[in-house]
Amino acid sequence: MESDSPEIPKKGKSKTPRKPKDSVLKQKSPAEFFADNKNIAGFDNPGKCLYTTVRELVENALDSAESISELPVVEITIEEIGKSKFNSMIGLADHERRDEALYDDFETAKAREKRLAKEARLLEVQAKNAALGKKGKDPVATKAAKGREASYYRVTCKDNGRGMPHDDIPNMFGRVLSGTKYGLKQTRGKFGLGAKMALIWSKMSTGLPIEITSSMKSQSYTSFCRLDIDIHKNVPHIHVHEKRENKEWWHGAEIQIVIEGNWTTYRSKILHYMRQMAVITPYAQFLFQFISDSPEKNVIIRFARRTDIMPPVPLETKYHPSAVDILLIKRLITETSKQTLLQFLQHEFVNIGKCHAERLIGEMGPDFNPKMPVKSLTPQQIVRIHQLFRQAKFDDPSGDILSPAGEYNLRLGIIKELHPDMVATFSGSAQVFEGHPFIVEAGVSVGGKDVKQGLNIFRFANRIPLLFEQGADVVTRTALKRINWNSYKINQTQDKIGVFVSIVSTKIPFKGTGKEYIGDDISEIASAVKTAIQQCCNQLKAKIVKRIQAREQQERKRNLSKYIPDSTNAIYIVLKEMANLHASKRKRYGNDETDILKQVSVNSITKDTLREKLAQHVEKVDYEMALEYATQSGVNEEPREDIYIESLDEDKNFIDFKSPVFVFRLYH
Repeated sequence: MESDSPEIPKKGKSKTPRKPKDSVLKQKSPAEFFADNKNIAGFDNPGKCLYTTVRELVENALDSAESISELPVVEITIEEIGKSKFNSMIGLADHERRDEALYDDFETAKAREKRLAKEARLLEVQAKNAALGKKGKDPVATKAAKGREASYYRVTCKDNGRGMPHDDIPNMFGRVLSGTKYGLKQTRGKFGLGAKMALIWSKMSTGLPIEITSSMKSQSYTSFCRLDIDIHKNVPHIHVHEKRENKEWWHGAEIQIVIEGNWTTYRSKILHYMRQMAVITPYAQFLFQFISDSPEKNVIIRFARRTDIMPPVPLETKYHPSAVDILLIKRLITETSKQTLLQFLQHEFVNIGKCHAERLIGEMGPDFNPKMPVKSLTPQQIVRIHQLFRQAKFDDPSGDILSPAGEYNLRLGIIKELHPDMVATFSGSAQVFEGHPFIVEAGVSVGGKDVKQGLNIFRFANRIPLLFEQGADVVTRTALKRINWNSYKINQTQDKIGVFVSIVSTKIPFKGTGKEYIGDDISEIASAVKTAIQQCCNQLKAKIVKRIQAREQQERKRNLSKYIPDSTNAIYIVLKEMANLHASKRKRYGNDETDILKQVSVNSITKDTLREKLAQHVEKVDYEMALEYATQSGVNEEPREDIYIESLDEDKNFIDFKSPVFVFRLYH
């Protein structure tokens, strides 16, 4: 029997699929992107963050001073901040633990008992070994689990550079991917991150703002700014921005930032970085300080200036036709002030003269003519220009716009910091990859202070020390695999070898934004690095061979001198016996021999006389050979001492005569 009443649905899960929500399109600001992916900018962990912050601040300081041809004076201070002090800085009261079991470093009674028992067994084993006279390993106490309590540091960097315009300071530090280094020019930084990334890390780890004090030359005031960054909007959040009196007429910048870090694990890296920076910039003066509540942990190191000869300021250049893409051509067309296509090609690219530009336009086809408005080019026409740029032949760009350290500075830096026994340097001529000029400089040293046995590789790119990812770098691979050190009389495993390679270019092909290493996949750079190292090795080989010869001469002299007494006795005995022979038997000797025998018989020639004559002969032979060696190697007979002549008063006029390996300064 059918029922007219409607069916009541059973309770339970509905089989009808739930309609998904509409996806919402979201965007990230550049600051938010780098906050989420801070590792690509070198901020992997607290220790690396401390190292990268120091590095970025020091490099910005050097750029600032060099841009106005001022000899850099950089003071970098890392101050350790305890938990109580940090809490007071942010206005947080200290709080004692109530529930110890909540914390990561909590140790249960059972775990503590187990740890103590293990330590007791280790001490017992050590006592037995001591009783038996055995040398055992020192017991390592099992430590309780470490907590994840953060360590905080105040990093301060002060320089004597250009300073910053008052109104630009907020955007220079509080807006990611904004900066003054986006032109085509050799610079230490390229990405507009630097101190901004340190500010992002400070906001993430401490919440504290950054403080900037700056003043430009002949400026009667200093600018003081305290700010942090709005991560989501990528804009500065200004706390204080004011002008203060500049009584001392100081110019430069002082940046202070508080971040989470780890000095213990990255101490050696930071000090190694400062030492390498002192090598590549011997014209700079650095003062590095680490300040702790425990005085025994304090570190103060001064890297003195060794020369006042600075490399030339790198020049901004225009793009080479072979180094551009379609987007770049479009941007150049948008930004150019030139009206016609002919003017555009002539003035916006290097190595395109008027005649060459006319030939290129003629090759582009009937749709192109020299007087056509460049702004009227269609996307298809721009693609045609790009295709021709890739296929046509152009002269290589000049290396005159680059600013290498120079053999003079590189040699001084190596000598100043490593004190090697021998050093050789080489600077190659400018070469090109992908339309960008580059220069490779190299130095190889043997011996020195604080240098380990084997290869010690020091890498620099645009005068920046590279410390990480060494194994994949082109310099490391070349030094380890492509140089036959034995052929240059250098023992790769036993000698203390320093290999220094500096590459400068308008575009360094770093792998990743962290600027950690240069890839081994660019044949032009790999070949230039190999050639530069080999040239240094050839110079060293000549010195090593002469040193080996000198050592052999000394060894020969010692051996001869050692046998002088025995030889003297033997010769004197023979002469004495010959002198005592009957006169008839002495007739077969010549007049000279007869005179000698007479002198022996009347004791005019004695053992002492013979010994003295033999010693004089050995000394004479050694002196003549040493003099010949000194003449060949270009040194005088007197011992040499490295000296540095300080420049005279600033008001003295002088002229510098420069070569790749020395600078001669004439005062008048």
